Amino acid sequence: MMDALSVVSQLRDLASEPQNREVIVQDQGCLPGLVLFLDHQNPEVLLATLQTLRYLAEFPPNIPTMKNELGMMVSLENLMTREGVSVDITALAQEVYNILCTPAAPVHRTLQRERRKKSQFFINSSNKKAKSVTLHIQGLDSTDQRGLCEEALLKVRGVISFTFQMASKRCTVRIRSDLPTESLASAIAATKVLSAQQVFIPLNSSGVEVKQNTAIPDYLPEEEESPEREVDRAISRTTAKEDSSGSWLNSAASFLTKTFYW
Repeated sequence: MMDALSVVSQLRDLASEPQNREVIVQDQGCLPGLVLFLDHQNPEVLLATLQTLRYLAEFPPNIPTMKNELGMMVSLENLMTREGVSVDITALAQEVYNILCTPAAPVHRTLQRERRKKSQFFINSSNKKAKSVTLHIQGLDSTDQRGLCEEALLKVRGVISFTFQMASKRCTVRIRSDLPTESLASAIAATKVLSAQQVFIPLNSSGVEVKQNTAIPDYLPEEEESPEREVDRAISRTTAKEDSSGSWLNSAASFLTKTFYW
């Protein structure tokens, strides 16, 4: 079942991929829903929404559409002055606001065509181009140190999301597959009060019984006709991956419409 946090978290993961940013902004339900999320009371929803908008604003042609979206600038201004929210939220709201106020540089038409071709479909919501890394953070003893760690991770390009386990001083970070883990450790070490090491969980193979397959089928006789010769009779659906992402986007847009209908 969908809720506000799960929807905006999925949108943030999709927006982290450059080829998806134009499509999200052009969708009729996603951008208005993100604007309404800026008034949400849950700080996790607010932070994820601002991270999503920050990703979307990295695609320059999106900036005019985002700036002209009804309620966008007003909601960002209110969030910058709202009492009771964390410094990270107000700072990120200020950053997004400044980006949208900056005049966008003209983009060459050829470059626009190339980007439009690349953004014809969403990648699967499971985001196979991402990986998870678990870090043990020395010095993670209070909410102040956690805030420093969050601020450091947010500055690393390629970080998608992160969660903390304060009791064990660990942080699980979801990053792009091409981002070196050392970048996270360097960013955390730059705080001067924290240090990070990657946690490796070894596999215990002792005492595990491996079931072997005894019913191994025989090889096909060589005289039988190869299935490759009957390619013209086979029908395959090559758009299954695209349809799965599209169906998720439709469900998210439907959720936003039903929840924030006005």
